[in-house]
Amino acid sequence: MSFAKWIGGAIGWSFGGPIGAIIGLAIGSFVDNLSENGTPLIGDRQTGKKSRDPYRKMPKYGAQKEKPKTKSGDFEVSLLILASIVIKADGKQDQRELDFVRQQFRNMYGAERANHAFELFKRISKQNISMRQVCLQIKQMMDHASRLQLLHFLFGIAKADGFVTEDEVRKIYTISGYLGISNRDYDSIKAMFYNSTNNAYKILEIDKSVSDDEVKAAYRKMAKKYHPDRVGHLGKEHQEGAEEKFRQVQEAYEHIQKERGFK
Repeated sequence: MSFAKWIGGAIGWSFGGPIGAIIGLAIGSFVDNLSENGTPLIGDRQTGKKSRDPYRKMPKYGAQKEKPKTKSGDFEVSLLILASIVIKADGKQDQRELDFVRQQFRNMYGAERANHAFELFKRISKQNISMRQVCLQIKQMMDHASRLQLLHFLFGIAKADGFVTEDEVRKIYTISGYLGISNRDYDSIKAMFYNSTNNAYKILEIDKSVSDDEVKAAYRKMAKKYHPDRVGHLGKEHQEGAEEKFRQVQEAYEHIQKERGFK
């Protein structure tokens, strides 16, 4: 699978607006590198042949009246850009965090697609990115369940080196605000990456003083919110990633059940 075919066939709304500009710059550097190595390009001057440009008919950011369906590639590119911001939050790129990104993409997409994604990620990481503009585009175009999945992945990256720094926490918090994620949802996902006696309650978005019936109701609500089927439109690879959040909600509920002794 060529790089152009992979990226062109997978992206919908994210090939417009500020994200599209970032992708375009990253692809430009990639294509320049291919050209220097003698690899034929789209409409390559070396061959004189023209092939269909995979970006020619991409929908443009802001052109749709209704929120378009987020494709797997839209989520993937959004994730790459936000991951590059978080990894640089503490002023350095830790190899463990980079390895985490690469491994997660291998788990989700397989070796070939992961290699393409990581190559794009490295080029994105070299750019100065407007976090606010990128996040506002994602907020406008991406459904809430998918945005929650992005946030969960970002905390996973930050925790990959063993702990989450204050700089990373502040960066992810700012990102979540721009993405239109509530403080309760933010605290719920954040609690999944910390060890604390109150974290089970935070994950279920409730206070420790609530009744057993309120705990049960909160569990049903959170199980519905974080169910993997909510991101089914992103493809099986992202459903599997969402299962981790769902499992942590179940474990939080089971912890409270055991602590309180109810069934």
